[in-house]
Amino acid sequence: MPILSVILPTLNEAERLPLLVADLHKCNEQIEIIVVDGGSTDKSVEISRLSGCQLIKSTEANRGAQMHLGACHAESNWFLFLHADSRLTDNWSEIVSNTILARNSNKNAWYFDFKVKRNGLNMRLLESIVFLRSQFLQRPYGDQGLLINKNLYNSVGGFAPLYLMEDLDFIERVSKRAKLNRLKSNIFTDAKKWDEKGLIKQTLINLRLRILWKKGKINSDLYKEYYL
Repeated sequence: MPILSVILPTLNEAERLPLLVADLHKCNEQIEIIVVDGGSTDKSVEISRLSGCQLIKSTEANRGAQMHLGACHAESNWFLFLHADSRLTDNWSEIVSNTILARNSNKNAWYFDFKVKRNGLNMRLLESIVFLRSQFLQRPYGDQGLLINKNLYNSVGGFAPLYLMEDLDFIERVSKRAKLNRLKSNIFTDAKKWDEKGLIKQTLINLRLRILWKKGKINSDLYKEYYL
């Protein structure tokens, strides 16, 4: 049995997926990499197969449903959920392995420290805000990755089939039952969305959508606002 099941939801990630898979293949332990594709029209499916990943095709591009589908097929007792535009440090597997083997680690969930692959004071400010939110409010988001034991995952109901806010919805449920701890290892995310709209505008968009979600707006409508 693999020590870890890494679950990657994808939709047209052919440009960035190979880099993350290369990071994952640096692991010295036996792991399985599960790519759950939401209908990519690029080479994501072919790349997944050629790189030795287990490929699962989802009936729709719904990140919450894709991640839960991956968890249902996972063989390990530990899940690591990652976004396909992420990059990991060279020693990520040592840190994750030590965490998995540590006493009582299965009672908590674990996340990486958020970093952006872009220079600039605004990016460093964003990283600091995310650190404080994660550490003191117990609200790490999906682009920080999530390491969680299978039993804890199932006890809180797993990821809901949400197009958007699936990470916040799940983290809120996890935080009622367990503590979310830092892995004390960095995860680097692509700066593309901030480059396109700017840090302030993108932050305001995210805040507005979270408020609308809390008020009960239909999730698929929020998804269209965010991506279209």
